[in-house]
Amino acid sequence: MTTMTETSARFREFKMPDVGEGLTEAEILKWFVQPGDTVTDGQVVCEVETAKAAVELPIPFDGVVHELRFPEGTTVDVGQVIIAIDVAPGSGDAPAPAAAAPAQEPAAEPEAEAEPKGRTPVLVGYGVAESSTKRRPRKGASAAPEAAAVAAAVQAELNGHAAPAAPAAAVPAQGGRPLAKPPVRKLAKDLGIDLATVVPTGKDGIITREDVHAAAAPAAAPAAAPAPAPAAVAPAVAEAPAVVSDSARETRIPVKGVRKAIAQAMVGSAFTAPHVTEFITVDVTRTMKLVAELKEDKDLAGVRVNPLLVIAKALLVAIKRNPEVNAAWDEANQEIVQKHYVNLGIAAATPRGLIVPNIKDAHDKTLPQLAAALGELVTTARDGKTSPAAMGGGTVTITNVGVFGVDTGTPILNSGESAILAVGAIKLQPWVHKGKVKPRQVTTLALSFDHRLVDGELGSKVLADVAAILEQPKRLITWA
Repeated sequence: MTTMTETSARFREFKMPDVGEGLTEAEILKWFVQPGDTVTDGQVVCEVETAKAAVELPIPFDGVVHELRFPEGTTVDVGQVIIAIDVAPGSGDAPAPAAAAPAQEPAAEPEAEAEPKGRTPVLVGYGVAESSTKRRPRKGASAAPEAAAVAAAVQAELNGHAAPAAPAAAVPAQGGRPLAKPPVRKLAKDLGIDLATVVPTGKDGIITREDVHAAAAPAAAPAAAPAPAPAAVAPAVAEAPAVVSDSARETRIPVKGVRKAIAQAMVGSAFTAPHVTEFITVDVTRTMKLVAELKEDKDLAGVRVNPLLVIAKALLVAIKRNPEVNAAWDEANQEIVQKHYVNLGIAAATPRGLIVPNIKDAHDKTLPQLAAALGELVTTARDGKTSPAAMGGGTVTITNVGVFGVDTGTPILNSGESAILAVGAIKLQPWVHKGKVKPRQVTTLALSFDHRLVDGELGSKVLADVAAILEQPKRLITWA
């Protein structure tokens, strides 16, 4: 779809594109430019998060940033203009930004509510940044000063100070209807909160999602009795909730973006595919010795070598020996689709939620190539740069719960895949080896599979093959 429009020969607009296979919206995580900044064709201007991944958006032309249409934290529909660029700066008077449009003009389609600031920097690449962007005016914006006065009076009262008297006209617009966007009104309705009792903290007296959550959460008692409110704001103050302290017993986190999509996919997988999980405990002492030797191999210099590399190769060999496990269920056509390639997924937990990027055609890669691909996958995920394409088309997945010190688990299949292997912590344990009890490196593997595609015999063969290779890594050569 077209992602830019031309408002004149001088000003061009860039729309939110569909960055991931039919997605309808994306959240603006961070702006890298501000009004007045010079940009060039291909320069990244913002980072957005869709239901699949975080993606950087480049601008497709040169010029000077005229206006940012949405602040950070706003969820924007695909096709909405997010930035305006002056492609011929200095050629004449610039038109007024959209935020300065007359209040009597028809209101634009409601924008998604901006999320509050205050996010701390996180592992996968987005951090805190204050925005200087402006909102478009909304219908009834003429009531904003009065609403702001009400909010100021309430805050003054809660702080224990007398507030200046509000003007006599300090009544919310639209016949006393509180200012809030449709998603916020729905949230208040779902939580049983009367918006008339909520203290607005948003710009121009607009009630935000966080204001509603604050009204719904248990509140700590004020340290001191508040002073009486001026008569003009008495109705609002009488119904206002107490300030929520840091000791509040609940924190509500909106579910959206990657976390929302993964949650829906996991529920769909758990209640659609009949899961079976099998377990095996195996002595991996020889595999750990092999890993140590591979780390010193000059052919693997510059790439990360760890037990996961050998486990991934072992699973690929097991799939080669049992190709029927690499399949998918086609519900619409009532068919089992055999895959003659392996796109190996590696589950990664991030602050944005669980993501499962996969290594395309992993079955064709040599050990050094597989090591390089694994290293790139991990680095990209940590930087928050995993693309939607990198997470699509997976066939089988590995999840390494051992990094958290967990012995094993019953993993849920990644949607559309036939099997997932969970790798537990590798620990030194007493083990019977050659007729004697000795300390050995031991781990537990768990294989979950879709019982429509994989019966108990096939699943057992795959799991047993992986365990046999990890116990005797030379089988990587004899079975390959």
